[in-house]
Amino acid sequence: MLLLDDLQNLALATAVQEQEKLTSDSVRQGARHMIEYARTDPEGFWQIFVDKMNHFGLSVLGALLIFIIGIFFIRWIKHILMRMFDRRKTEKTIASFVTSFVTISLSVLLIVISISALGVDTTSLAALLAAGGLAVGMALSGTVQNFAGGIMLLAFKPFKAGDFIEAQGVTGTVVEVNITATKILTVDNRVVILPNGALSNGTINNYNGRPLRRVEWSVSVSYGVDAAACKEAILAILNSDERVLQADTDMKKLYKDLKVTSYQLSTVNYRMDAIPAPFVALKSLNENDITFVVRVWVKANEYWDVFFDLNERFYTELPPQGFTFAYPHMDVTMLKS
Repeated sequence: MLLLDDLQNLALATAVQEQEKLTSDSVRQGARHMIEYARTDPEGFWQIFVDKMNHFGLSVLGALLIFIIGIFFIRWIKHILMRMFDRRKTEKTIASFVTSFVTISLSVLLIVISISALGVDTTSLAALLAAGGLAVGMALSGTVQNFAGGIMLLAFKPFKAGDFIEAQGVTGTVVEVNITATKILTVDNRVVILPNGALSNGTINNYNGRPLRRVEWSVSVSYGVDAAACKEAILAILNSDERVLQADTDMKKLYKDLKVTSYQLSTVNYRMDAIPAPFVALKSLNENDITFVVRVWVKANEYWDVFFDLNERFYTELPPQGFTFAYPHMDVTMLKS
């Protein structure tokens, strides 16, 4: 087996040497013919030489002209793209990536066209570039996937910096979104970097995806309480908090305070024409208690503050009014014999 490999290597080396020798001989033979032609017909030789130089000079001028015009054309395209992205308020990261990609692609194409204008066969160069691009794409397949995922995230914007999201088993605040990865700051102050490829293909729970959110509680009280009076007491607590949105809320002023644009209001995902009134209803009759469901609408950035504050108020203000909370217990009746 080793002998066969050695013979193959020797044959390959011999073939390369013969090819190099043939090339060298061809060059020498061409040089000899040129020298011989210059000796026998100097006038014709110099005429051909001048014609060739004129043709080459014109080719160089044409290539330079194409290159200069191409440079200005690429700059014009870049300027048009930047103006378009600014007018549409496109994410800066994706605008920069697309502009750079288009500029680099056009620059490579311009170089190939300029070389072709010199009379050089660019077929091999194009094949080399294609092979190189394929090799780089295969070697960086994971990175390319993250690039594509980053473009999807930046284009469709399922979340933005500052949103509190849950994705890929991680919950926290988005601190940075770039073209390949997303950085999330967790509630215990850890920075988790998620690749955009997996992130764009997974489930994303955006807690700040909408300017308004509904808060819900389950308030359980003992059997025997006046249900209507308990509902009125809960509603009184809700209506006394200014952060709870009411049915008569001025929606235009609310969206203006939230800095929601008219473009966002024109989409179904953002628009609410009116706020539902605070809602309290008897939800279930349980083994040891009855449960009221309580629902209100608040600004998304005030969700947790309202939830915890009113949770505490239910606990501290309802029992003094006679609405006690139930706990698991068992009534035992003793019969005298």
